[in-house]
Amino acid sequence: MTRTIDTIIFDLDGTLLNTLTDLANSVNYAMERQGFPVHSEEAVRQMVGNGIYVLMEQAVPQGRECSAFDACLKDFREHYVAHKKDFTKPFPGVMEFLEKADKAGYKMAVVSNKFDLAVKGLCRDFFYPYITTAIGESSQIARKPAPDTVFAAMQKLHSAPEHCVYVGDSDVDLATAKNAGISCISVSWGFRSREFLLSHGASTIADSMENLWELLAA
Repeated sequence: MTRTIDTIIFDLDGTLLNTLTDLANSVNYAMERQGFPVHSEEAVRQMVGNGIYVLMEQAVPQGRECSAFDACLKDFREHYVAHKKDFTKPFPGVMEFLEKADKAGYKMAVVSNKFDLAVKGLCRDFFYPYITTAIGESSQIARKPAPDTVFAAMQKLHSAPEHCVYVGDSDVDLATAKNAGISCISVSWGFRSREFLLSHGASTIADSMENLWELLAA
């Protein structure tokens, strides 16, 4: 990575924030409300990354064909909005990285498949003033791996593709960066393993926020 990069666009869940326990608790709240079996955190880890519709499609028996799917989705959203910060916290080194990157003049944004209200709220609560451009899933814009949300972030930051890097923890993030025509750094501490990322085409993997800084500065 060269210092021609002046813009870092992050994924949120599994990259900047460890949200797994709160996501699993909200999934299981919905399951219990509708009389379905609950899921372990490790099972939920494998379900996240493609937005709440896909998450609940995998969590609910028979997915969207289930007559209770819409009720489960509603229960999940209501519970998660109220409990999204119960256990969620930045991964080690995140806040120090953001402060250092801000001082170094990097422009930063978050692009996520989490629903937009939660993305904006979490970024405001955890990452202000370092990250003020935060875009999540909504009916107005195609979600990742479509590049639309990345393009929207680039437009808000007045950044050119050749000066941007996408940082994420999943195969969806790798595909998103490719579709947007920008470079990608994967992270090994999130919801997908290093082996999984390599098998899905990751060429650059950071093992810590300190390592991410070194890769950007290289």
